[in-house]
Amino acid sequence: MRDLRLSITDRCNFRCTYCMPQEGMQWLPRAELLSFEEMERIVGVLVDRYGFESVRLTGGEPTVRAHLPVLIRRLAALGVELSMTTNGATLGLVAADLAEAGLGRVNVSLDSLRADRFAAITGRDSLHRVLDGIDAALAAGLAPVKVNCVLVRGVNDDEILDFAELGRRSGAEVRFIEWMPLDGDGAWAGDRVVPAAEVLKVLAGRYELEAVGGGAIDGPAPAERYRYADGGGHVGVIASVTRPFCGTCDRIRLTAEGQLRNCLFSVRETDLRGILRSGGSDDDLATAIEAEVGRKWAGHSIGQVHFIRPARSMSQIGG
Repeated sequence: MRDLRLSITDRCNFRCTYCMPQEGMQWLPRAELLSFEEMERIVGVLVDRYGFESVRLTGGEPTVRAHLPVLIRRLAALGVELSMTTNGATLGLVAADLAEAGLGRVNVSLDSLRADRFAAITGRDSLHRVLDGIDAALAAGLAPVKVNCVLVRGVNDDEILDFAELGRRSGAEVRFIEWMPLDGDGAWAGDRVVPAAEVLKVLAGRYELEAVGGGAIDGPAPAERYRYADGGGHVGVIASVTRPFCGTCDRIRLTAEGQLRNCLFSVRETDLRGILRSGGSDDDLATAIEAEVGRKWAGHSIGQVHFIRPARSMSQIGG
């Protein structure tokens, strides 16, 4: 394990259908969220004792957490590569400040380029703000900017080529992600997953693609990457359902209230916040971390009869 996905809030300014229910979300009381000091201490243990190299800030939507540049400066001082996953709606306002504080790159979640469909998916009429945020991130040097598109059959699977053109035009790298069973409403179904192989077939019908690294996953990175033969940049697919990459996964996750998860699909958690707030030492934190990592399963088992769906949705876990 060398990569921490750190959720800094469970709150979000969108209501994406594949991430959280439209109504009834109960936000965590602010006192239950980890403080910046507590996050810094946990990341420090991971860096000093286990050689962690990267931290990705997630949510909810991380930009709704107040004083975000302060946290970025604290974590950057620990010597890790810092990135962030965001819906991009307010990125245009903060991209330059985040880059100056030490953020290295961003992934922007975007699932439709059609304003009416975007509003239906997210519950917000904000497509123009997200596109402006992508441009602002590129201008601020938060590179590479990656655009993550979760495809759902019958919802947005007719926009593959539109997204490809967005990437080629803007300089962002679009990555198509298979829909996973972590939606708030529990509506996931295997026949609505758009396989990565199908995406590549659609792309290859218009563009000549050259596989990067032979088309295989590059180490622990989840994406299979391809370059456009005409120099139009790169595109990727993340086949988390049809071609799972659990064997090379190097990440663990910390929820906004300090629960350590060894997998996105874990059905149990270890309470690091309790250790911190009861006066526990760094040795106590390390013992708990090692025990939780040691319980990591061989794979998530999506599509198999023994698969157990996590009780929490993506927004509560940290994407």
